Amino acid sequence: MSLRADYLKYSLHFRFEAGTSRGILTEKTSYIIRLTDDEDPSVIGYGECGPLKGLSYDDRPDFEEQLSLNCQEFNDLDLQLFSWNVSIVLNQLISPQFPSILFGFETAMLDFLAGGRRIIHETEFTNGHRTLPINGLIWMGSPEFMRQQIDDKLRDGYTTLKLKIGAIDFEQECDLLAMIRERFTPEQITLRVDANGAFSPDDAMKKLERLASYGLHSIEQPIRAGQPDLMAELCRNSPLPIALDEELIGQMEYVHKFRLLKKIQPQFIILKPTLLGGLRHCDEWVEVAGRLNIGWWLTSALESNIGLNAIAQYTAQFKNLIPQGLGTGQLYFNNVDSPLAIEHGHLRYDPAQPWDFTQLANSSMQSR
Repeated sequence: MSLRADYLKYSLHFRFEAGTSRGILTEKTSYIIRLTDDEDPSVIGYGECGPLKGLSYDDRPDFEEQLSLNCQEFNDLDLQLFSWNVSIVLNQLISPQFPSILFGFETAMLDFLAGGRRIIHETEFTNGHRTLPINGLIWMGSPEFMRQQIDDKLRDGYTTLKLKIGAIDFEQECDLLAMIRERFTPEQITLRVDANGAFSPDDAMKKLERLASYGLHSIEQPIRAGQPDLMAELCRNSPLPIALDEELIGQMEYVHKFRLLKKIQPQFIILKPTLLGGLRHCDEWVEVAGRLNIGWWLTSALESNIGLNAIAQYTAQFKNLIPQGLGTGQLYFNNVDSPLAIEHGHLRYDPAQPWDFTQLANSSMQSR
């Protein structure tokens, strides 16, 4: 009995043009890892590697070549069931230069060990007895498009909205926030904004002061990552709580995580397992944030339902959660059908709803 890894390159197609400060998205490429036992192919562990163009640490031309090599090296290990440890295998096999491959292999192994049921953590969430509060994401676009999204999310029962800002005119973005605040108080609707580093050092504080007048919960990454001194100054003086996002990418050593957060002292950090190296690294960020009294929440990063499912189950281990960023499963025409559903601003797992991998099965897996 030995395990084998292969993968599928799979293109996910958006239902609409998704605007960010880095451009318009119409499709997203993910690499679906599959682990099987060559003597019992009925048990399959799935994981997802989904590097984001222009953002992921491992967004590089040799990504697929590296993934193929990792699959071959995994196969060469000739792992025997019950004779291996996930952390040891990951440390032996995969470079920290490829965080999304770490996440994909880690979750595929956890899924396989749990019987290939897509249940990596048994909780009240996977039993269908608990839901996870999530924010409703408002994508960038024309003011009319953003207003329509806001109305749709409010009608769907969301009480926390997150607006992507930084791509259209700042005054128009403020008008959208003012429109919401004319209808709902901060006690009724929580507002977050994500600038994706769009503000310049010269005008960042002025914009933060303006945004604070709308009673916002927080702003993610107001300035470009890699300016720790300036970011620390903003976190000290901003009237609006700041959450680090892109700033965390590439920090793979525990001591570097601690030094970064101790220096900047943000009010929150955003944890995206695909970008940060998987669940083990999120454990470290949570631990460091706890030591420094920094808040956090988890966010998916345009994964299919395979990756989203793993992130949601990891999130469900924690109690007393503020709304998380776990709502991307509805973005795609050709997502994998899963037990995940969004209802009234919450993510729910319906154990009676089966997984359907038909679309993946119609695409040949590539054994490397």
